[in-house]
Amino acid sequence: MTIPTLKVSLLAGVALMLGAAHAMATDAPKARVEYLDRGAVAVTAEKGVLISWRALVTDDARLGFNVYRDGRKLNTKPITTTTSFKDESGSKLATYEVREVLAGKEGPASKALRIDGYLSIPLNKPADGTTPDGQAYSYTANDASVGDLDGDGRYEIILKWDPTNAKDNSQGGHTGPVLLDAYRLDGKQLWRINLGRNIRAGAHYTQFQVADYDGDGKAELIVKTADGTTDAQGKVIGDATVDWVTPSGEIENKDRTGSRQTEDGKLMARLTGRVLKGPEYLSVFEGATGKVVDTIPYPSPRGPNGDNPTDAEATARWGDAYGNRSDRFLAGTAWLDGQHPSAIFARGYYARTTIAAVDYKNGKLTNRWYFDSEAAGVPSGYSGQGNHQFSVADVDGDGKQEILYGAMALDDTGKPLWTTGMGHGDAMHVSDLDPSRPGLEKWGVHENMKMSGNTGAALLDARTGEAIFKVPAEKDTGRGAAGDIDPRHPGVEFWASNSGNLYDVKGNVISEKRPRQMNFMVWWDGDLLRELLDGNKVSKWDWNTSESKVILDAQGATSNNGTKATPALSADLFGDWREEVMLRSEDNTSLRIYSTNIPTTYKFTTLMQDPQYRAAIAWQNTAYNQPPWPSFFIGEGMKAPPKPQVSMAKAQ
Repeated sequence: MTIPTLKVSLLAGVALMLGAAHAMATDAPKARVEYLDRGAVAVTAEKGVLISWRALVTDDARLGFNVYRDGRKLNTKPITTTTSFKDESGSKLATYEVREVLAGKEGPASKALRIDGYLSIPLNKPADGTTPDGQAYSYTANDASVGDLDGDGRYEIILKWDPTNAKDNSQGGHTGPVLLDAYRLDGKQLWRINLGRNIRAGAHYTQFQVADYDGDGKAELIVKTADGTTDAQGKVIGDATVDWVTPSGEIENKDRTGSRQTEDGKLMARLTGRVLKGPEYLSVFEGATGKVVDTIPYPSPRGPNGDNPTDAEATARWGDAYGNRSDRFLAGTAWLDGQHPSAIFARGYYARTTIAAVDYKNGKLTNRWYFDSEAAGVPSGYSGQGNHQFSVADVDGDGKQEILYGAMALDDTGKPLWTTGMGHGDAMHVSDLDPSRPGLEKWGVHENMKMSGNTGAALLDARTGEAIFKVPAEKDTGRGAAGDIDPRHPGVEFWASNSGNLYDVKGNVISEKRPRQMNFMVWWDGDLLRELLDGNKVSKWDWNTSESKVILDAQGATSNNGTKATPALSADLFGDWREEVMLRSEDNTSLRIYSTNIPTTYKFTTLMQDPQYRAAIAWQNTAYNQPPWPSFFIGEGMKAPPKPQVSMAKAQ
């Protein structure tokens, strides 16, 4: 395939290196992120081997690098303008090292991780099981996250195992328990946590957060737990003997989705398998061992007076009594004070919306703030505005991150910031999508045409919620994507399932043919445009022919979450600033991490040291997964991004 050449010069690539220009004010708070090593990788290419490594926020502007193959230096002078090097004569058997060079002196060697096609992480697949009503199930490797669990400067993987009988909230039925595993990149399993029978399996139930919350240089896991959750050392949370799962029954409701209609026209929701009573907890686990450290009551309670509401109380509070609305959970991580990460756990978005911020310090979880859309003093218009995910970004430029919950937003203090009233949606993207405007923008889609005023998708000012442009629709718009895929137009391009058009940042139709892919995006090849990630394929948009062309076909691997077709994870895990794609093998016996083998002339600080991007990797596993975005624009004609205002916590 021939893709038209971008009009960028090598000098332009050099000018973007490290993003030292346009730094934020020095008095802005510095977000504490994990210490990272050089993250060198050597990826087999069609001809030779691509070696790439991280640029770090702590790098001296004069720093260069030497690349060695089997002890022999390959470059004639230190590499300073990029963090990738193509060894045209490289082989699969060679060993590569990268060394820092400053003022003519070399630093210690960083041995490159070898990747031939993909990095395979063997998995300990859980045993099959049977539900109380005799239904057999097996396990599927599902969403993943990363964190430096042991403080060595390298990421470990935290993987959620979903049973094959996982359920949407609208559906009744028993499920198997959800399991969480941790693996090193060399495939060693560190631990397994069993959330137990009182945590139902499904995309909307278990949202797990991984970050270094207490600043000790090692990441923790924070997740919703219940009676019977068992940590990696066999300790049980709560009462191991109690079973809160509803064994059978139905309840009348008003929702058609998932309901059975009786002969007299009543809609009946099946209660079997749901967990509608019993204590709910939030627990923090030590990342290195999987040991539970602290447990508190879940900060967004099920009932008005505790965990056991009556049917009438549940209906009055959430809109139904069968858990379809009350048990839709979201989670994320945000640097609310600009310095320390807080865990965000939320409940509800179709009607009542509750969001809690929780801190972890000195071995204890503490509540930071709590938002309830129906609480006294909260302006009207904040209920029913949530998405199947939320985003985290500093929308007002004070160095502190806000919560963009869909069609509404909260300030870093948990106070209401804005609401559009356009209601629930299934997808959104937040970044500097239009670099010609000050601040950040939010692109999102909408489901309820009555609430949205027949708006299927809209671009908003992320600080104020003001609409920049809207795309009309007559029905639910279930998908929407954004990315700079056409260099002829400033900023990113937008598309959604309610229209066949491709839009620019002003809302102009620039093509009557859009990509069919609209689930995920990934920076993969060597230019500044973003590629399309859908299922097990990465595709490039050809803006001349308005067609997408496959440039990576990960045969033998597959995606998650049905038609959402999302990866286990996509993130800048190692190597240069481009993103890796993590997929499960078709037989669920391994994870496969794909890393680009295409050189680039561009050099950026690793995206994982941009606080917005790092937060996005933490929330990516939540419900309807969305691709991560940094706080700055990456694309054709971009300016040098600001140097990340971060500090690093290194394990002692």
